[in-house]
Amino acid sequence: MMDRTKRLTLAGRLLGLLALAALFLLWWLRTPYGFWGRTAAFVSAALFALLGLRFIPRWVDFWSASPLPAAPDPKEPPAMGLRIFFSLWCLDLLILLAAWALRAALGHGGSFAETLDFWRCTDSQHYLAIAEDWYLSEGELDRLVQLVFLPGYPVLVRLLKLLTGDFLTAGLLLSALCFAGSGAVFYRLLRLDLPHEAALRALLMLCLLPGSFFYAAPMSESLFLLCSLGCVYLARKDRWLLAGLCGAWAAFTRSLGLMLAVPLIMELVAQAVREKPPVTKLFPRAACVLLVPLGFAAYCVINYFVAGNPWQFMIYQAEHWGQHLGLFFNTAAYQTELAIGTFTDNPHNFCGLWLPNLIFGLGSLALVAAAVTDLRPSYCAWFIAYYVIAVGATWLLSAPRYLMAMPVLPMALGRLSEKKPAKTAMLILLTLLWLLYYLAFLQRWQVW
Repeated sequence: MMDRTKRLTLAGRLLGLLALAALFLLWWLRTPYGFWGRTAAFVSAALFALLGLRFIPRWVDFWSASPLPAAPDPKEPPAMGLRIFFSLWCLDLLILLAAWALRAALGHGGSFAETLDFWRCTDSQHYLAIAEDWYLSEGELDRLVQLVFLPGYPVLVRLLKLLTGDFLTAGLLLSALCFAGSGAVFYRLLRLDLPHEAALRALLMLCLLPGSFFYAAPMSESLFLLCSLGCVYLARKDRWLLAGLCGAWAAFTRSLGLMLAVPLIMELVAQAVREKPPVTKLFPRAACVLLVPLGFAAYCVINYFVAGNPWQFMIYQAEHWGQHLGLFFNTAAYQTELAIGTFTDNPHNFCGLWLPNLIFGLGSLALVAAAVTDLRPSYCAWFIAYYVIAVGATWLLSAPRYLMAMPVLPMALGRLSEKKPAKTAMLILLTLLWLLYYLAFLQRWQVW
C-alpha cells in the first residue's frame, strides 16, 4: 500500500509540475512584459508549484483508507454561536461608525446617515440598483452591464426592503446578518477539526484580514461567505441536500460559488473510500453536488430572458471591463508593472490598488503553501480552484476583496499563529494593514 501511495504521489507531482511548466513556458514566449513583470510571474508560479507539491501527498492520503485525525476536545464555553453572532454584529456596527468618525477626521464631514450613503461606492451601487429595478433589457449602457452582477444578493435585499422600507438600509442589514452568521458557522466548521482556542484564533484572523470591512458593505461578500461556509459545514455533517442548496445559492450570488463543487467532490470521494456506503446513499449525495452548478445555471437563464443570450454577462465583462479568464501568474506580471508605473506618478493607485492586490495575490499563496500540511485536503483543493479562477482575471482590481472571502486563508493564518510570538506578530501586522487599507478605502484610493 505504501509503495502504491508513493507512486501516486510522485505521478501527481510530476504531472502537475509538467502542466504548470508547459503553461508558464508558453506564456513566457508570448508575453510582452519586462523583467519585473516576468519575475513576479515566476514567483507566483513557483509559490503555486510549492503549494501543489505539498498538497498532493495530503490529497492521496485523504482518498485512501489511512486514519483521519482524532476529534477535537468538545469542551467550549456555553452559547458560543450566539456570542460570536452578537460580537460580529457589533463589529459590523463599529465598522460603520468608524467610517463616519474617520471621514469626519479626514475632513469629509457629514452626518452618520450621510456617511451610510458613502457605502454606495464601488459595486454596492450596482447591487442596490438591481434590487430596486432588476436587470434592464434596454437603456443606458452603464445599467445594461449590471447584468454581470449575480442576483443572489439583490433578491434578498429586495425582500428585506419590505421590512426596512429602504434599499440601502436593507442592504446594510442583510450584510450585517450574513457576516454575523458567517462567524458562527465558521466557528462550527472549525470545531469539527480544532479545539476551541484554535477555532477562535482562525475566526479572529477572518475578522482582521485587510478588506474584511467589505463584509459590512451592501455587497455580496458576506452572503457569499455565509453560503459557502454553510455548504461545506453541512456536507461535513452529512446533510448533503442542504449543502447542495447552500452551494447553489452561493453560485447564484457569485460565480466563484461554482468552486464549492471541489470540496464537496473531495469529501464525497473520501466518504466513499472510507465508509463504502451503498449505492442507494452514494448517488443521492452525488446528485446534491450537482445542485451547485444549477444555481449558476439559473443566473444564465436570467441572462437569456433579459438579453437573449445566456452568456451575455461574458460579453459585457469583455467589452466593458476588458475581463477574460487568464493565467494567475499573468495577473502578477501586469499588476507588478502597473504598480511600478504608478509608484511615483499616481501614489493613490499604488497604495490603494496595485500594492494590496499584489500582497494578497502572492501572500495568500505563500501562507496556504506554508500551512497546507495542517489543513484539511478538501479545503486546500477548494482554495487552489478558487485562486486559479479568481486571480486569473485579465483585469483584476479586487483581489483583496475576492480572497478575503475565501475562508481557507484565515484557516491558514490560524494554523501558522499557534505559537504566541507568531500570533502576536501576526495580530499586530494584520491590524496595521487593516487600518491602512480601511483609510485608503475611505479616501477612495481606488480600493475595489
